[in-house]
This record gives sequence, C-alpha cells and structure tokens, in this order.
Amino acid sequence: MSDGPAARLQQLFEGRRLTPTQRRIAHSMVRRAADVPFLSSVELAELAGVSQPSVTRFAVALGFDGYPALRRHLREVVPAAAPEEGEDEYNEYQQAVRAEIENLRHLAGLLADPAPVEEAGRLLAASRPLPVLGLRAASSQARGFAYFAAKVHPDVRLLDEGGSMLVDRIDAAHRAGASALLCFALPRHPREVVDALAYARAKGLAVVTVADSAFAPVARHSDLLIPAAVGTGLAFDTACAPMLLGRVLLEAMCDSLPDAQAWLESFDAGAAGRGLFVE
Repeated sequence: MSDGPAARLQQLFEGRRLTPTQRRIAHSMVRRAADVPFLSSVELAELAGVSQPSVTRFAVALGFDGYPALRRHLREVVPAAAPEEGEDEYNEYQQAVRAEIENLRHLAGLLADPAPVEEAGRLLAASRPLPVLGLRAASSQARGFAYFAAKVHPDVRLLDEGGSMLVDRIDAAHRAGASALLCFALPRHPREVVDALAYARAKGLAVVTVADSAFAPVARHSDLLIPAAVGTGLAFDTACAPMLLGRVLLEAMCDSLPDAQAWLESFDAGAAGRGLFVE
C-alpha cells in the first residue's frame, strides 16, 4: 500500500461508522491530506462545508478529546512533505499535472493488493447483461468503459442518462439476468446516482463502484468500492486516476472471461475486412 499522507489518513478512518457529515469531513481531509494538520477547526469546517461543532464531534468520534488533539496526532502521522527543488517555479497548469501524477502514484499503491480488483473483475464478467452507470461528470468514464467492454462481453448496457427511465433500465437489466452493476461516481455526486444504487442493491445486484473517495456518498450503497482520487487544481476536476482504474477493471474482467481473446480476434478480423481503421 502507498504510505503517502492520503493513505495514512485513510487508515485513521478505516472501520469507523461515520455519519454522512463525518464522511464529508473525512473526504475533505483526504483530498487535502498535506494541508489538514495545519488547519484550524474553523478552516476545516469551511473546507468541508460543515459547522465548526461538527468538526469537534468528528474528532471525538475518532477517539480524541477534541480537535486540537486530533490535529496534534495528524502532525505526527502526516508530517509536512519537504518541497521539491524548484517547486515554486511550477505554474498552475504544471501543478495540476503534478497533482494528477500523485493521484496515480496513490492508485498504484492501492493496487499492490490486487484482490479487490480481481473480485470486481469476476463479478462484472459473470453478470449477463452488465449495466454500467455514470451520470454527469462520470458519464465519460462509464461510456469509455462500456465501449471497450462491449468488445469482450456479450451484453453491456450503458446507463449514462438520468431521469425517470433510469430505474426502468435497471429493472430491465435485472429481469434479463444481471447480477452486478458497475458505477462510476465522481464529484459532484448526483442524488439520483445514490438513489439508483440503493434501488439496484434492493433488487439484489452486486454494486461495484469506482469513486473519488472511500467516503463518497455512494459508499454505503456499494458492495465493493475502489477509490481513485480526482484532481482539484483546475476550475473543473480532472479524472485521470478513475479513468485508469476503469481500464484496470476491464483487464480484470477480461481475465475472468474465457472467450475474451477470441472476441477480440473476431473484432480485429471484422474491422480489417471492413477497412474500419486507417493503418
């Protein structure tokens, strides 16, 4: 596992039964792991969009006497990183790229234990059909996964539009034999995604989720959640790590599909016969 600031914070929260407000605080802390040990309770409250007393209650829920005790602990377990030589010379665009590189490093550390991804691959491969959900900011992640998955899986159903038809399409997939649903969930999290996952689980579908944090609102409605952080240095979030995690899940799913290679070879032969791609 990665031993970076975000990973050490994750370990502090693991196994805790947190309220939605507390999960929001934890999520904000993980996203700003390097800065959190030096924030006041008021500053952390503003960062998370909660009240200052909520931050105090959060610290007590973690077993500390109050927020000052939690902050002292954080300064011990999440020490400030020494700035790299020339770091101040990077412009805001370079800093955004470097932040994404750090997100990818954290994902690489997470994948040191391949068991969750392998289990997800088995669940997705066994589901016929396989619904893939992603709305708003996550729709491109879902669409990209579904595009490639359809080359090796016999029945992939993309759910990238919300509204009243969403539940109907989950129902249809369930009636057709689906046993699992893959969800890409990125901030800001649409309420209808949370509701859709709750409905899918009530129908008996196993929910596999790629989310920006283990504390995302979709966590409580996921059977297996694998986090991949998003970049927040630009006006709009960047999602390199979630995209790469989606491709990793594709690889794991292919490993559990005995006919995957034959399907790919068949597609390649057909594409060559049709002159589909320019060589």
